[in-house]
Amino acid sequence: MADKAYITPSVLQWARKSAKISEEVAASKVSVTVEKLKEWESGASQPTIRQAQTLAKSYKRPFSLFFLPEIPNDFQPLQDYRKNNAKVLGTASVFIIREMQQKQSWISEVNMENDEVKLPFVGKYSIEDDPQKVAKDILETLEINPSHYETETPIKEWITKAESKGIFISRTSFIHSRLTLDSEELQGFAIADPYAPFVFINSDDWNAPQLFTLVHELAHIWIAATGISNDIEPGIKNTDRFHPVELFCNEVAANALIPSDIIMGLDHDAITDAKQVFKESKKLGISSFAFLVRALNLNLISHAQYKTIKDEVTVEFKAFLQREEVKKAKQKQKENKGGPNPYLLNLNKNSRLFTQIVLDAFKGGFIEPVQASHLLNVKVNNFHKLEAQLYKYL
Repeated sequence: MADKAYITPSVLQWARKSAKISEEVAASKVSVTVEKLKEWESGASQPTIRQAQTLAKSYKRPFSLFFLPEIPNDFQPLQDYRKNNAKVLGTASVFIIREMQQKQSWISEVNMENDEVKLPFVGKYSIEDDPQKVAKDILETLEINPSHYETETPIKEWITKAESKGIFISRTSFIHSRLTLDSEELQGFAIADPYAPFVFINSDDWNAPQLFTLVHELAHIWIAATGISNDIEPGIKNTDRFHPVELFCNEVAANALIPSDIIMGLDHDAITDAKQVFKESKKLGISSFAFLVRALNLNLISHAQYKTIKDEVTVEFKAFLQREEVKKAKQKQKENKGGPNPYLLNLNKNSRLFTQIVLDAFKGGFIEPVQASHLLNVKVNNFHKLEAQLYKYL
């Protein structure tokens, strides 16, 4: 007979509920009835060691945690800046937030123990400040000039330069193939810690919305407003439905990505001709919608012009998406049939800066192999494959 796991029932139940997993789903993971799962969670009976290990893996908790005498202290939920009627965070969102909190907590403690200097831009401003001033400081700190990007893909430059200043940038759209992130639940979040600020971006979208989300979350760092966001976009309508912090960070992002001097310096056609609008937006790494809203807010076009041009730009955008799909199809044919490189995906999720720090600590003998493997979600004997991706483009 299989050995029983004499776990603490209340801890087992807490682990399931905190993972936002239903009794039905949890029971299916170990091929038992809901009634049997309830017995384990009430203490009427015990799961086998193998069953408990399976549940620990499903809940993304250490197996040893189940044997604690009482429910442990967990990471505090992040401030929710989303609308009041926002979708409840599901399992994937809970898991990615918890994972980033674990990584952030580890690197923050390391930096404090090493007497690293606090990053001066974290909490440098508040929502009482001028969004344009905050945007300018972000650009100057990261040494970014939106009118002259150094790469053809602006988001690459933003991520590279943000990480060069000590900001960890994580991007992914899934936990695993069967557990994906819902962009209607979560577009991004920020952890505004002066020793190790983290920004997460849901990559389930094309680059332009991701870039706006990134800069929006950087604004959270600059005003020390740790929390999760959604409905991130410029010029939101019905602003009374949104948190003041979200409105402020959207204004900062709009000012940083589309500085007034750049858009006001364009000729008339660049703002009113759909093809030119699409072209100029692409240069800035933003969506045509964001470009037009900015032009409208600066009184460069009227509401009537905005509606007309927006309809025309939508046609251009659909054509662009079709071209992109063709490019992706051709690229997939060139790549191996196994899909995207899993180590590249893992690197982007962990953040390149975080990955480099952990690998350096491992090589220097400052952390054990097991801990390094846990932090990077990669087996030690595959570290070389992960490291190879560090020197490639995002």
